[in-house]
Amino acid sequence: MDFEDSILIPKARIAVLIGKKGTTKRKIEKTAGVKLLVDSSEGVVSIYGRDALSVALAKDVVQAIARGFNPELAMELFKEGFVLDVISISDYVRGKSGFQRIRGVLIGTKGKARRVLEQHTGTNISIYGKTVAIIGKAEDVIVAHKAIEMFLMGASHASVYKFLERSHGRRT
Repeated sequence: MDFEDSILIPKARIAVLIGKKGTTKRKIEKTAGVKLLVDSSEGVVSIYGRDALSVALAKDVVQAIARGFNPELAMELFKEGFVLDVISISDYVRGKSGFQRIRGVLIGTKGKARRVLEQHTGTNISIYGKTVAIIGKAEDVIVAHKAIEMFLMGASHASVYKFLERSHGRRT
């Protein structure tokens, strides 16, 4: 194993990463051709592989799981052209009440805002902790990132939805 990298993940997501009887961990290892070593006490995942691309892909999948995606969605990153984008809410908002407010805006009533974002961009979005993570095709992730950024900068739902409508027209 010539290449290695490591990533710190929330301890609450370690069980999800490993999966029942280690199935998720083994699936990542087999698909990417890497070896994962999980330090459950520290939350550190070390990734070892023969080439840098395999290690980077496996790291993206691990990061996606760490950011709240279920393993099946995270595995989409192994597909050609799929990417992970993680936006830090703390770059835009300060204070606990600010985080709660912006999370509420991003999720929307009964999850509507997030659902609309996902449907119009063809992406999957996870809001976990102080981050928003997006998985999808690169061009779709760019549109979703811009829409989320608009929310973070204080744009109304109507403005963001109009932007998505215009962008959706250009995508099809």
